[in-house]
Amino acid sequence: MNDDAIQLTRRDFLVSTSRGIGGVALASLLGADRLLAASGTGSPSQALSAVGPHFAPRAKNCIFLYMEGGVSQLDLFDPKPKLKELNGQKLPESLTKNVRFAFLQKDSAVLMGSPHPFRRYGQSGLEMSQLLPRIGSCADDLALVRSMHTEAFNHHPGELLMYCGSMMLGRPSVGSWVNYALGSPSQNLPGYVVLTAGRAPSGGNTMFQSGFLPSNFSGVMFRSRGEPVQDLNSPAGLSAEARHYGLDALRDLNALRQKVVGDPEIAARIANYELAARMQVAAPELTSFAGESATTLSEYGVDREAGGLTTQRGGSGDAFQTFSRNCLLARRMVERGVRFVAIHHASWDHHNDLDNDLVYNCRVVDQPVAALLQDLKQRGLLDETLVVWASEFGRTPLGENRPSFDGRVSGRDHHPFAFSVWLAGGGVRGGQVIGETDEVGWNVTREPVHVNDLHATILHLFGLDHERLTYRFQGRDFRLTDVRGDVVQRLVV
Repeated sequence: MNDDAIQLTRRDFLVSTSRGIGGVALASLLGADRLLAASGTGSPSQALSAVGPHFAPRAKNCIFLYMEGGVSQLDLFDPKPKLKELNGQKLPESLTKNVRFAFLQKDSAVLMGSPHPFRRYGQSGLEMSQLLPRIGSCADDLALVRSMHTEAFNHHPGELLMYCGSMMLGRPSVGSWVNYALGSPSQNLPGYVVLTAGRAPSGGNTMFQSGFLPSNFSGVMFRSRGEPVQDLNSPAGLSAEARHYGLDALRDLNALRQKVVGDPEIAARIANYELAARMQVAAPELTSFAGESATTLSEYGVDREAGGLTTQRGGSGDAFQTFSRNCLLARRMVERGVRFVAIHHASWDHHNDLDNDLVYNCRVVDQPVAALLQDLKQRGLLDETLVVWASEFGRTPLGENRPSFDGRVSGRDHHPFAFSVWLAGGGVRGGQVIGETDEVGWNVTREPVHVNDLHATILHLFGLDHERLTYRFQGRDFRLTDVRGDVVQRLVV
């Protein structure tokens, strides 16, 4: 027997004897790290199984509608007649003292009321802007939170906080946490998928990452047209047989290394390769709308044009069709077991030309989001599919007056102190408003909801206790909600 064979570490011994008493010990060790060894064949694709819910879940899937840039709550979700009355007046210095802004010059800034009328929708009488009439028609299914607040006043930190629960890089995204806890019901598609429209995400893939969780929990970027996932298809000239041998060789090499070091990340890598092979069959069927009725395609507006509307920030005219296709794809994904779908639309960063660009973006999203909610409800999927509309922060009641605008005040700066999100389905009590802001929308005055509270509530709807869902990394137990967070009980049925 050579020296290598007898100089085994404790971990090597447990890995190499996984079918005997060592397997029991290994399962115990990995279980302590929330990485449970799969039973049965021990296939690499099963190497990391789910932690499981802590109590009975209400939601099985989530569609996370993320409007990047900071949606103006004052123009869409939080009507302020007093702000309109005070248009052109200054705020008391006590409110702006020691407040940092991204661009606004607070010494000369004045209040700017919204020119867009609001109306009441549904039996609940939920009040929203007339710019979103179709989403408004779903008002009785929506729980509108007007009292959101955050510490972040710039985009990338704010996006990281909303997606990952922390402004620091390297933390897992909410979709990664949910899939880590519950696993993916789909064998042929990722558990966490990201769809984008408009501009590319300003923070790149950092919002969709798995962080220190195994890489098979990362968000996978899908396209609404053409090849569903970049480099998913085999290169031209590569036969199916050659691809098969190549994947087998990768699997065997990774498995040999896994046997030596026992690193769960290698098991995650093997699982990713296996999933990619299965996706080559499943993804094209997913992204083909051939089986959808003409009525469904029309309701989502998959062939819509911009109708002459233009914008500085919302991307090309293709945003209308891309966002519509993404909403329909999201419904098809949850039907096929995808646990978490993020639809990321950019940009709502309206520092100027707010009226024009807001109309454009609302036209992009209003029809397909409403169609998605109605389609899920009609198919009996809304009760178990949580839909969340979110952004990283809101916009100021003050008009933005940076010097480079040459006196033109037509937009709003970033505002972390008060903004709005809404939720529907998946155990959410619809037809209600949570929280209030003051008469000009500057501060939260009732039922404040922090981003970590929102995350705690999302996990709760999935049957997860946010304080118990942890992962030990570098000697510390991390969680999505970091060191704070309370479930917003009024949101839960």
